[in-house]
Amino acid sequence: MKNILNQYKNTDVIRTTKSAVVITGILLLTACSAPKVSTKLDAAKLPENFDAQRKEVSKNDFIPLKTETFFKDPKLEDLLKKAIAKNPDYLIMQERILIANSHLKVAKLALLPSLDLVADASGTHFGKYTMEGVGNFDTNFSQNITEKQKINEKVSPNFFLGAKVSWEADIWGKLSNRKKAAQQRFFASQQGMRLLQTRLLGDVADLYFKLIALDKQASIYDKNLKTQERALDIVSAQRSVGKATELAVQQFNAQNNNIYAEASELKLSIDQTEKALLTLLGEYGGKIDRSSDFLAGHLEVLNQKISVDSIIHKRPDVSEAYFELLASNADAKSARAAFFPTVNLGGYAGFNSFSFNTFFDAGSFAWQLLGGLTAPVFNKGQIKQEFYVSNRRQEISFLQYQNSVTTAFNELSALLHRNEAFEDVLKYKLKEIDHLEIAVNVSNDLYLSGYANYLEIINAQKNKLQAELDFVDIQLRNANSQVLLYKALGGGIN
Repeated sequence: MKNILNQYKNTDVIRTTKSAVVITGILLLTACSAPKVSTKLDAAKLPENFDAQRKEVSKNDFIPLKTETFFKDPKLEDLLKKAIAKNPDYLIMQERILIANSHLKVAKLALLPSLDLVADASGTHFGKYTMEGVGNFDTNFSQNITEKQKINEKVSPNFFLGAKVSWEADIWGKLSNRKKAAQQRFFASQQGMRLLQTRLLGDVADLYFKLIALDKQASIYDKNLKTQERALDIVSAQRSVGKATELAVQQFNAQNNNIYAEASELKLSIDQTEKALLTLLGEYGGKIDRSSDFLAGHLEVLNQKISVDSIIHKRPDVSEAYFELLASNADAKSARAAFFPTVNLGGYAGFNSFSFNTFFDAGSFAWQLLGGLTAPVFNKGQIKQEFYVSNRRQEISFLQYQNSVTTAFNELSALLHRNEAFEDVLKYKLKEIDHLEIAVNVSNDLYLSGYANYLEIINAQKNKLQAELDFVDIQLRNANSQVLLYKALGGGIN
């Protein structure tokens, strides 16, 4: 008898061992057939300096900008804060950040077991010629059951009250990589918000500086109109005594009307620019309080040594691309984990009875433990497709990241030279205006003395007007260059 029992035991051991070998074989075969995640993602090394002629290299981290110290215009600073508080696009982006955060929370919870409280009640009438019907009928005649254990044959109830739990063991990192991908995309969305903030503040600053430029040009037109009107009075007076011709008077009248037309068009541009800026601020109508001149404050940034690597990787567009690259890498790893078997554990515990009278008896307490192993066999075409797509998306994200770094470097390098060059342009243009101012005065004196004609006065005044307008235009381009530099340095308001 003992030999027979030992034989059965040995048989069970052999069967268990064989089962373990088969399962292990399945795992190994599945693991061997899983493709590898692409690792050819080496970014090109950044130069140590933006300018090859400058040998100094700063090793310090770049300090984030503050608009109040970069632009140094209190009225502009108030508008920037108002835009952050009221701009609809920016507020929409804040809501999207909250959505991304909720996705992250869900991805974290996926690693935990799921627990459900269950309350079920049902009643079933089994046919006489079904296994359940025959079984219930036969059970009620059994000598081994009590009255409480007899089953109602007309309608067999089934009551359950308890809890069910299920959990997928994250052996291969599928769920943890999904969580990492959601986390990196949340970080990317935060950088996307920084990028939107920088663009919004840059647009506000551009329109603000344009308003200042238009105001200055309007003032120039007013000043030149007064000069032109005085010249017209002189020519009209000389015509009355025969020292000037009607042609001269008409030329001056035409010149004045041209200036009036351009001044009127300028007022329209001021109104339209104000409306565009008010739209960014989320306001209805009104006037924009602004300074009378450009207040430059970016030179402090130009005079400091800038660490290339530090400043490039603090830009929101580069940071966003970097976090998206990390997320796509996690997606590829999660897709690869789908090639491996899935281990699921679960169970339930609670009261289960076919009679409400015995539902809460100790004998109605039931429990179950479950364990399952699922390995993909005939659906690898779909799994391979998903992994292939994830891998390609990872490489696309890498190329986008590399492009953002290259763009950021070349953009900053060009802007640093551009801001320095504008200083010389403004200096020479100011000297041109001074000379033309003298030329206008001299032409008037020569005309009164009979050594110059009216055309020389018109040309002198026209050249001076154009030079003054050009000077303001260059000032505006210089201010726009400051805004571009602000964006290229990573933006920020605090």
